[in-house]
Amino acid sequence: MKRGLGSVNKGISGGIFVFILLLTLYACQSDQAREDAMPDTPERGRIYVSADESFKPIVDELVKVYESNNSGTEIKVLYKPEAECLTDLLVDSIRMVIATRGLLPPEENYIVDSLKLAPQSMVVARDAIAVIVNPAAQDSIFTMAEIRQILQGKFKKNLIPVFDGVKATSTVRFIIDSVLHGDTITSRAMAARSSEAVVDFVAKNPGTVGFIGVSWIGNKEDTAQVGFLKKVKIAQLESTDVPGGYVLPVQNNIYLHRYPMVRDLVYIRKEKHKGLGYGFAQFMSGHIGQLIFKRAYLVPTQKKYTLRPIRLNE
Repeated sequence: MKRGLGSVNKGISGGIFVFILLLTLYACQSDQAREDAMPDTPERGRIYVSADESFKPIVDELVKVYESNNSGTEIKVLYKPEAECLTDLLVDSIRMVIATRGLLPPEENYIVDSLKLAPQSMVVARDAIAVIVNPAAQDSIFTMAEIRQILQGKFKKNLIPVFDGVKATSTVRFIIDSVLHGDTITSRAMAARSSEAVVDFVAKNPGTVGFIGVSWIGNKEDTAQVGFLKKVKIAQLESTDVPGGYVLPVQNNIYLHRYPMVRDLVYIRKEKHKGLGYGFAQFMSGHIGQLIFKRAYLVPTQKKYTLRPIRLNE
């Protein structure tokens, strides 16, 4: 069957359209490939960061502001227990780790030998481990001796400790190292899926005591954290410097180490060039990042912190 001229023209036009479409797709793919091949910079690119889950609220805020100020960037954060974050330093795609401690000398030597580069780290803020109880709980003021009794299952009222995981988390490591000084946590301790899940569990179970990073409940201007504070009560702990005094994990008490369970927020960066990881690290230690820490009621360490008048039991 013969086709008319119009059919031939339509066929040619259709072929040209497909050809142009393929060329366009190829050009786009080539542009994307070239872009992907280009090294990232503080203003452009995508990186992956492995961060301690207990720091999620503050890290989310830092990333949101940085990406807003640098529209060509994307920082993908993977929230994990701290031990997994530190292991992620050996993963090629992970550019930075955010944890509660830097590398120990044997760990750093291993990283240097394995990756042929020296990781850069800095303490950019301090937070604390908050103790939370059910609103109906009779006990919300504890000495550190009583906290240790709770953690070891020896407290007279048989309260059950609840963590954001039983092992490998920064909270559990801090409790074992700095509170129990190497002793073990009671086998009756319970593990929740996350810090938010700890809040939910304690809110529903009066016989429990939760241990979470204060960045989850310390910011009274954050609507999500205000919602958490309606579910639980923050316990006061024995002051480190005033006998018979009890304090909450608020900024001044963290800064003065008056609150007994203070810890660092540390970034560890591994880059061979001054890329997006470098830009984000500079941002966290710079004016805006330090202001974000301060407004989140943590203590910035790279910016002068001015004490405000407080009462001891604040």
